[in-house]
Amino acid sequence: MIIFNDYRYWQFLILFTFLICTSRTSSAADTLHVQTHYQQTVVTDPSKGFKVYKAWGKFPTAETPIRKIILRLFLGCPDGMRCADWDYNDHIKIRRTGGVGGTSQDYEIARMLTPYGGAFSKEWNFNWEVDVTDFSMLLRDSVEIEYNHTGYEPNEDRGWSVTLDFEIIKGQPAWQPISIQKVYDDTYRYGDGNNNIEKALKPVAFKADPQADFARLRVVQTGHGMDKPDGCGEFCNKYRELWYDGRLLETKNIWKQCGDNPLYPQAGTWVYDRANWCPGNLMLPDIYDLKVKAGNTHTVDINMQPYVSPNSSADEVISAYLIQYKKAISVNDIAIEDVIKPSLKPVYRRLNPSGIQPQIVVKNIGRTDVKSMRIQYGTNGFAKRSFYWKGTLPAGGTTSIILPGIIESKAGQNNFEAVISLPNGKRDAFPADNRIISPFATMTKHDSMLVVYLKTNNQPSQSSYIITNSEGKVIREKAFGSLKENTIYCDTLLLPKDRYQFVLLDSAGNGLEFWANPRGGSGKARLLNSKGQMIKDFESDFGSSIQYNFEVGTPATPIAAQTSFSLYPTRTNDKTTLDYYANFPDDVVVRLIADPGGDVMEEHHYKQLKEGTFTYDLSRFPKGRFYLSVLIGGEEKFKKRIRLKE
Repeated sequence: MIIFNDYRYWQFLILFTFLICTSRTSSAADTLHVQTHYQQTVVTDPSKGFKVYKAWGKFPTAETPIRKIILRLFLGCPDGMRCADWDYNDHIKIRRTGGVGGTSQDYEIARMLTPYGGAFSKEWNFNWEVDVTDFSMLLRDSVEIEYNHTGYEPNEDRGWSVTLDFEIIKGQPAWQPISIQKVYDDTYRYGDGNNNIEKALKPVAFKADPQADFARLRVVQTGHGMDKPDGCGEFCNKYRELWYDGRLLETKNIWKQCGDNPLYPQAGTWVYDRANWCPGNLMLPDIYDLKVKAGNTHTVDINMQPYVSPNSSADEVISAYLIQYKKAISVNDIAIEDVIKPSLKPVYRRLNPSGIQPQIVVKNIGRTDVKSMRIQYGTNGFAKRSFYWKGTLPAGGTTSIILPGIIESKAGQNNFEAVISLPNGKRDAFPADNRIISPFATMTKHDSMLVVYLKTNNQPSQSSYIITNSEGKVIREKAFGSLKENTIYCDTLLLPKDRYQFVLLDSAGNGLEFWANPRGGSGKARLLNSKGQMIKDFESDFGSSIQYNFEVGTPATPIAAQTSFSLYPTRTNDKTTLDYYANFPDDVVVRLIADPGGDVMEEHHYKQLKEGTFTYDLSRFPKGRFYLSVLIGGEEKFKKRIRLKE
């Protein structure tokens, strides 16, 4: 599983097995973990709009060489509380270095946009990671780390459990940092005709250190606010220009598509595209390596697309830092950064489990462009394969490489291993970060007869699906525009032994069901076996796409006690309908729960229920919000928010 449902397992994961998702060849002595916040209960302060949580961490000394620092952020529901509701802008900062009497600092090293957590179960949790090696000069000795949680929602019964873990890999740095300075770090009003944002985003000059080879500009930018009529800055697509020494380096749209968010579904408008962020998103910075001339003065300038609003409430939240580095220590030096598939990491859950074409991330941390490398890869316990990559990977650049072939596995958990070597045919200068091991779960194995069950919604022109085999050959397809509304399609397939991929697409990015799209209605997709038993149920509120990888062969995976839930509509003036389907009968309890308060407004008991459709009339209740909760055998299996008369 990618989202672990056992809270005790999650605690064990945090405490003892940070390296379970991706491990390297570095020995335990070369890697250490600094936890500044451990399951810290984080709530808002509605009187201020923010609340800070500070904690100290003991980092390596200044004399200790650091190769890499990864910040991992774990979110869960706090003990005795439910997960919080809103997509707030949280900042992780270095506040002080050198101990209590040390130097005051104010560096945002990461930014978290919290998810809509109102419908998460109490066992829910998720984690993200970001490379913060650029702050290695400051993450030394005693450091005070601040988690700043913004927002105004009630704080008595909801919040987050936050853990911050810094994974520090010791070793020769790829580049030796010289200095770090702020370029921009503020909330900038955008669209005010009387106060142009460019007055604040002025060009910033810096002098190159005599030892500097390049300066790295690290930028995190998100848009917020909701002016009329454009919806800026959260819901308007504007561009940003980056100028260096009077020359335009890049024009970039400050915009992010959210329909493929790995954290889904969420309670709110999680599928809506936004200004460079999505709910449930630890921001990854934009990185620019700028060539400098030692002793010369250079200028960095960020400009926003010209924009004026008659009702300006838009803000661009920008932190930009400039880190000067010495020349890369090695000429030929590559590092394997990550495994996208196969993987257990939550951020890659839409692509996994996977059975074909492994995908890795490689970075060039040497002085010269890399034109070729050797990659050896495969599942431990099986024969390894070799792939010779050719292309152009610039110095400081990162690339994703798709490797040919199948991903072999045995039942249960497996370990995929990849080793990179011979950059430009030369010996790699630092082989310790050339090997990676990624634990992964094997794909489910099905019988040869498979039924694709698809019930369309009111907007079938937005839906399509395709099934391909391991060679990419199309086995069955329902193209966009070929489906009718509110129609059930059952396609029976007889498949030979192979690996397959089922992809369900929605061109509007709002799945087969989305509470804020009542005109779309509700649809359903699942895979059945020849007996009509459910072998895979798909969440209807999936955003842009669903990808399911499976194998046909023997022995087939036994039929599990799966259940399927669908509640629609979740914004209503009177009635809502629950569709329930299970492979095996069980005792089911359905509860309507007030929010806030948690009072049970009504409760329904169904003995040995296997399948049914139930309509509940809520018109007698006053305007407000509720949860519909389904318990099976006394355990909550489904929970969804209902907006009544809103």
